[in-house]
Amino acid sequence: MTPGPWRRAHVVRASFAIGLADGWVGAVTQEEALQSVQEAIGYTFSDPGLLIAALTHASSTDSRIRSNERLEFLGDAILGMIVCCDLYEKFPDYLEGELTKVKSAVVSRKTCAQISHDFGLHKCLILGKGMTGRAPLPSSLAAAVLESLIAAIYLDCEDMRKVGQFVLRAFAPHIREAAGSEHQRNYKSQLQQHAQKVLFATPIYDLLDEKGPDHSKCFEVGVVISNRRYASAWGPSKKEAEQKAAYLALRELNVIGPSEEYESEIDNA
Repeated sequence: MTPGPWRRAHVVRASFAIGLADGWVGAVTQEEALQSVQEAIGYTFSDPGLLIAALTHASSTDSRIRSNERLEFLGDAILGMIVCCDLYEKFPDYLEGELTKVKSAVVSRKTCAQISHDFGLHKCLILGKGMTGRAPLPSSLAAAVLESLIAAIYLDCEDMRKVGQFVLRAFAPHIREAAGSEHQRNYKSQLQQHAQKVLFATPIYDLLDEKGPDHSKCFEVGVVISNRRYASAWGPSKKEAEQKAAYLALRELNVIGPSEEYESEIDNA
């Protein structure tokens, strides 16, 4: 099989722009830029052509097939898989919807762009003349080069374990932040932790009632802790009703303050 353009250590006739706060004001050599990126990410490429391809924006090429767009496509999938596997293992009590929210925050354009800037990738992009005068560059461009870099590392080492180590090292703070934020909205998890630590009991959720046609049912759920029943709550699914019931119990126990998410519903009930 003939290797793709990212496998050839081709020479790219473009400059590496240095991004400064007051604009794009100069260039460094290709060797300096490649060395800078590899030192920042803690990985040395066996095939420097892959790194060049990852840094190559479509504006600098005569054909988009020689840009980093295909690598971006692959890197996006690899990043998503690694983060999903990590979340699945770290948070066994999170529901699918909760895992999805954390994952979406972690792999968002904003997060990828921030990590890209932390590595200084935006300073080493290979850009066309029409792009080098822009300051600042769009966040989407910074995010894309990080995804391209992830794919390039994978193609270079062909070892998903190494790629996973790189990704999780870079994204670990963002995973913790997103998971912590989601935990604050996971009232069942908060109630269970409080009940077991303070009340030495485990919450029990009872389905008290349900109404509506099969395609649009509503469910009433109440929670009991140590034989004490707390206010019940209605929801469009049993899981949502349980979350609301847990929220009401936490409020009654003075563990949390009011949440706009549910208070308006309670006021209108």
